[in-house]
Amino acid sequence: MRGNHTQTKFILLGITDSPYAQTPLFVLFLLIYIVTLVGNFGIIILVRVSPSLHTPMYFFLTHFAFTDICYSTVISPRMLADLLSEDKTISFTACMMQFLTFAFFVTIECHLLAMMAYDRHVAICQPLLYVTIISSRVCWQLVASSYLFAFLSAIIYTWCVFGGSFCGPNRIDHFFCDKVPVVKLVCSDTHSSEMLIFAFVTINVVGTSVVILLSYISIIRTVLRMCSAQSRARAFHTCASHLMAVSIFFGTGFFMYLQPSSSHGSLDKVASVFYTVVTPTLNPFIYTLRNKEVKGALLKCGRKLFNHWQHARLVSCRT
Repeated sequence: MRGNHTQTKFILLGITDSPYAQTPLFVLFLLIYIVTLVGNFGIIILVRVSPSLHTPMYFFLTHFAFTDICYSTVISPRMLADLLSEDKTISFTACMMQFLTFAFFVTIECHLLAMMAYDRHVAICQPLLYVTIISSRVCWQLVASSYLFAFLSAIIYTWCVFGGSFCGPNRIDHFFCDKVPVVKLVCSDTHSSEMLIFAFVTINVVGTSVVILLSYISIIRTVLRMCSAQSRARAFHTCASHLMAVSIFFGTGFFMYLQPSSSHGSLDKVASVFYTVVTPTLNPFIYTLRNKEVKGALLKCGRKLFNHWQHARLVSCRT
């Protein structure tokens, strides 16, 4: 880390300073976090135990669910603890590590969304070449490269945010150590650091969103040429739900990281809640429960569990 930091700890001001709102918010965000864990762990387990879901799309989706679990866990437990605690201090190292891990998993999510969009593009627009283009080897290479590039990006982001001198206030007006509120506390010049962050965010966020946009434009053009009205409706239904998730995630990302520092205000916390808390909760419902293949796999697993339970009950009755 370049520069010198004199602060050994920060104070997270949290979502609200109203004591009357903290308990209801704790209950709400705890329920959301539980749903996030159950939904995303459920996806991972279901794909593992269902041979019908061993396809590239669900391979990407399991990594997507894992990423949602990780970056939600980086934020939510600390936020929940602060809602009930008077001591909201966080050490410099803990704050830096929270930002590093959050940046790492969010960057991976950007790349995975682009991969999933490209996967759907090939499946709909080039179905005969799908197995060749999206092979198992290509899937692993894409995912491994996203993890590697995300790690390098997160290191650069963290170096830029925490590498300056923190010699003034130590109160972070946010519920986690995010780039915008932390940089406000830096005493040294941050122009070059912010430009470097802006460049990498542009590569990761704008670059992947362009891939997603072009993929879905190509999908829509192909769908409109389909003869079957049922096929068109099914494809549009899938695209609409996926685009809704992408819009929430990238929309709040653009709002937080690609606008000038002087433009940030009270809506920052609301936007942050959407991409750190709400989006990981919605993704399992958007990408799986609206999907016939997943519903079929759930029914099969349910029948197997029921038959296993019945068999175990009969055995216990006989003995």
